[in-house]
Amino acid sequence: MARNSKRSKLGTGLEDSTPAAADSVAAVFETGGLDFTTPTEFVDLPSKGQYYPENHPLHGQESIEIKYMTAKEEDILSSKTLIKQGVAIDRLLKSVIIDNRISPETLISGDRNAVLVATRITGYGSEYETRVTCPSCLTAVEHSFDLASVEVRTADDAEDDDSYSITENGNIVTVTPMTNITVEMKMMTGKDESYLSRLIESKRKKKLPETTLTDTLKILVVSLNGETSKELINKFIKVIPARDSRFLRSVYEKASPNVDMTQDFECSNCGYVTDLEVPFTTDFFWPKQ
Repeated sequence: MARNSKRSKLGTGLEDSTPAAADSVAAVFETGGLDFTTPTEFVDLPSKGQYYPENHPLHGQESIEIKYMTAKEEDILSSKTLIKQGVAIDRLLKSVIIDNRISPETLISGDRNAVLVATRITGYGSEYETRVTCPSCLTAVEHSFDLASVEVRTADDAEDDDSYSITENGNIVTVTPMTNITVEMKMMTGKDESYLSRLIESKRKKKLPETTLTDTLKILVVSLNGETSKELINKFIKVIPARDSRFLRSVYEKASPNVDMTQDFECSNCGYVTDLEVPFTTDFFWPKQ
């Protein structure tokens, strides 16, 4: 199926990059007379820096500089301790981001995703082969995704949408259709994602009911009609009409800059054609030899 041709491609400038063609140098190693330069690339941020507060290093910045993946980053990704602690991705991002003032936890989700995809391209190329399950015949088949063609939904793509507005500090403001309440939502960050993952896992271990939708809204919503009380917000979210809940999720999805991970898929077994989201499997950072 045809994708939105107006959106920019994340992989532009990355898929054909080689160390010799890099614009800048992150590090120079001299070992036994052998010199090697670790190249860097600038990755376009879906947010264009418009969703960060003024005191954030990325405020107003449309791109971020990263270095190419090395064996050091492979060590991070293969560390059982870091994986068990749930910090491997943050350590990876911290390692490849050149500006040490930037904390990976403060990156909004869309920008984190853009950096992760770009990092994978610098390390192993844009071709991503993995096994996926066909939605039609339910057969697990090998499929190749092109990460260089991943499209970016930027802050400018939703400029004409009048269902919400963006505040000076990058929050989303909208009015719920049923309860007519002015709701202000923040952008999900890496810190929020980690907290939500831990919460979901904790409830799973305790065999508690899954409440991911309301837990997510509790993280996103920062005020109701100007009131910032978390107790009030949590009480409202527990009783919010389904129509309003769905509306808030829809507005957040439209307003959030991100990378569009859906690509064309044709099943090699039954020929079924559809759009499929690129899966984050172990093959993503550990491609087959």
